Amino acid sequence: MSAYAHQMEREYSAQNLSSRENTGTEVGSHYESGFYMTSFAATIFIGALVAVGILLITLLIALTVMLQSCQSKSSGVVEVQKTSDDYNGCKAFALYAELNSLQADEFLSFCRIPAIQYIRAGQYARDLNSTMWLVQNYFSSITPQNDGLDVVLIDIDDILTSNPHQTILIMHRFDQFGCSDCVEEAKHLKHLLILRLYMKLQASGWPLILLTRKSAREQNATVEHLISTGFSGWVSLIMRSDDEVHMDSCDYFSRRRAVMQKDGFRITGVISSHFDALTGPYLGKHVFKLPNAIYYDFEHQIESTYRPKK
Repeated sequence: MSAYAHQMEREYSAQNLSSRENTGTEVGSHYESGFYMTSFAATIFIGALVAVGILLITLLIALTVMLQSCQSKSSGVVEVQKTSDDYNGCKAFALYAELNSLQADEFLSFCRIPAIQYIRAGQYARDLNSTMWLVQNYFSSITPQNDGLDVVLIDIDDILTSNPHQTILIMHRFDQFGCSDCVEEAKHLKHLLILRLYMKLQASGWPLILLTRKSAREQNATVEHLISTGFSGWVSLIMRSDDEVHMDSCDYFSRRRAVMQKDGFRITGVISSHFDALTGPYLGKHVFKLPNAIYYDFEHQIESTYRPKK
C-alpha cells in the first residue's frame, strides 16, 4: 500500500472515532434532557393530583352540609305538618267548646297547652283590653235618651264565684301543666276590667241590666256577692225562674230579651264572653264578645311556637 493510502486510512479512522465520540455525547445529552423533562411532568402530575384531592374533599364536605340541611328542613316540614294537624283539630274543638260552653276540665288534653300559653304570654290580657276599648269607644259616641229605656245588658257570670268543686277541678287540671294560678289570675283580671267598664257606663247615664244563668233561689247570695265586689245600682237583675232552670241557656236569654222589648226597653248593647248570651233573636243594636281565658288563641301559638328548625 502506498504512503498516501495509509495516510487516508488513518484520517478516516480518526474521523470515525471522532464521530463515535460526538454521537455518544449527543446520546448522553438527549438522555439527560429526557430525564429532566420526565421529572417536571411528574411534579406537575403530583400537584394536579393534590388539587383534585382537595377539590374532592371540599365537594364532599359541601355535599354533607347540604344533606344535613335537607334532613333538617325535612324534619321541620314533618314537624310543622304534625303541628298543623294538631292546630286544626284544636281550633275546631275550641269553637265547639265556646258554642257549647264547655269547662276547662272537658278540654282535650293536647289542647290545654295553647290555653295556658294564651294567658301566660299576656295575649289574653291584650285581647281583653282591646275589647274593652271597643266597648267604651262605642258607648262614648252615643247618648241614652232621658226616658231610661236605652239599656245595656251585661253577663255577670264571668265575675261571679264558680262552683267550688268545679274550681278545684279546673285548678287540678291546669296544675298538671305548671299553671295552677293561670285561670284564677285571668278571672281576676276580667273582673277588674268589667267593673271598670260597669262604672264608666253607669257614670255616663246608661241603665244596666245584669244577666245570670243562676236560679232565682240564689238571688240573695248573688246580690250580696255583687255588692261586695263593687257592682251596685243596676236597673234589674235577671235570674232563672223555676220553669227556666232546665231551659237551654240560649233560649232562656232570648226569651228574657223578648220580654224586655215588649216592655218598651231598647237594647243598645249586650256584653258577654259566652255565645249563648250573644245569639238568638232580640239582641238589639250591638253585641260585644269578650275573650274567654280558658279558650285558645291558636294563630298566636302557631306563629310563636311552631316554626321549622333552621
